[in-house]
Amino acid sequence: MAANVYASATEDDSVGGAGQARVLGGTTIDCPDVATELTTVPEKARPDVDKELAALDEQIAQAYQRLGESAQAIQQDPGVADDKVIDPLEEERSATLERITAAMEKEGDRPEGLGGLADCSVRDSGNASAQPEDGQDGNGQEGDQGAGGADGQDQGGGNGGQAGNGPVAADFVDIESVQPNVVKPDPAADASKGTFVSSCGVNENGLFNSDNVIAAPGVANGAHHFHDYIGNQATNAFSSDDQLAAADTSCEDQGDKSSYYWPVLRLQNGTEEQDANSPGGGIEGNAGEIVTPKEVTLTFVGNPQGEVTAMPRLLRIITGDAKSFVNGPANANASWSCTGFEDRQLEDKYPLCPQGSDVVRTFDFQSCWDGRNTDSANHRTHMAFMDAQGNCPSGFAPVPQLVQRIVYDVDAPSLNDGGATTPLFAVDSFPEQLHKPGTDHGDFINVFDEDLMQEMVDCINSGRTCGVGAGDGGEQPGGDPTEEPTEAPGGGGNGGNGAEQPG
Repeated sequence: MAANVYASATEDDSVGGAGQARVLGGTTIDCPDVATELTTVPEKARPDVDKELAALDEQIAQAYQRLGESAQAIQQDPGVADDKVIDPLEEERSATLERITAAMEKEGDRPEGLGGLADCSVRDSGNASAQPEDGQDGNGQEGDQGAGGADGQDQGGGNGGQAGNGPVAADFVDIESVQPNVVKPDPAADASKGTFVSSCGVNENGLFNSDNVIAAPGVANGAHHFHDYIGNQATNAFSSDDQLAAADTSCEDQGDKSSYYWPVLRLQNGTEEQDANSPGGGIEGNAGEIVTPKEVTLTFVGNPQGEVTAMPRLLRIITGDAKSFVNGPANANASWSCTGFEDRQLEDKYPLCPQGSDVVRTFDFQSCWDGRNTDSANHRTHMAFMDAQGNCPSGFAPVPQLVQRIVYDVDAPSLNDGGATTPLFAVDSFPEQLHKPGTDHGDFINVFDEDLMQEMVDCINSGRTCGVGAGDGGEQPGGDPTEEPTEAPGGGGNGGNGAEQPG
């Protein structure tokens, strides 16, 4: 795991108001990712292990703050980083890893090798130089770098974004420069070609929090970034299954009380939101105006090779990797595009959309279930992606695939002046993930009435178009919303068996 150096903004160097963070350099804290090593955890030990994993994230956030507070001293004496940041962090991590080991040993075999994951170091993140070269603005156009004013402030160049930890100009690309790249599997004769749509609004209710009840149940601010919520109106870190089942829903069909959530998108325009001075918000580098989606389409589609079976009630799915900037792209599943160009999907760039075109985020969720578990230790191994032909791995059965499409009416940022004219935009992220587009991720908890879920399955398997709002949804990736699901970005061929550090 890595954490980019920042410090609280002062009156002289603030780019977004009190309480927000600002990067002082490209230094990072690099620690091994513990969650990826915990693919098997005894069922009874999971609550304790989940809380300890959340504690590791909190320790990184606190170390991130100490690094910023000590930045000037570290510049004069690099040894201060060990004394003030790394040594205390490693001591905290060692104690936490001991607690994880004890919790697992109590319910099963003692895990080996966790103690070695306490070691951390300070290194260069590379983000300071992650900007267009030779005077280009990131859109292939000549122009000024816009890497900050005379006071050294970054506004979209080297360490851009109003909070200073991203995004940067190199995180954006002109969608018109991207070649069509969506690949669809050829459907078999007995493919399930139906479509079921649930209409649940765009979070016009303004339901937000920085929790994640899937990855960090019982832990406030477990995500360290803000989420949009639609559907279930009671979703937070402390929601029990019974509370989710009894909650109100924003979905038009009241039989869908499922929870759908994702990191908010923000404009880097200096607006102070409700979380500007809070953990998960401005204190952790998530700053700027939260953009309400223009449209959200929730479409459940079939399988190219055969019929689908019902999702089990309270099935939990996280797609994508909220820490992919550190963990690498193996479990990333981000997909960015523009309306009118959705046959061109970006995995690690934000799109620059032409005038009249809107930004689109698409999540193609895993659609192969192990037939037994509604969750797993790393919140991934109970689900898998189908392969390029639409086949599920051995032992997995196809279930309806959630395709979640979120549209935003935001203009292409002005990269030549670092977003001063038209602001940069980015998703919220863990502080060390620098708001990279590849860290995008989506979360889903199935709280459909069982009768409505069976109606969905029958509809999909019979090739019909059903559900509230069916026929009203926007363009799906590549065109017709009734076409077969696309292969997951990056191939989706890991069988869902890689560990994810979710958000």
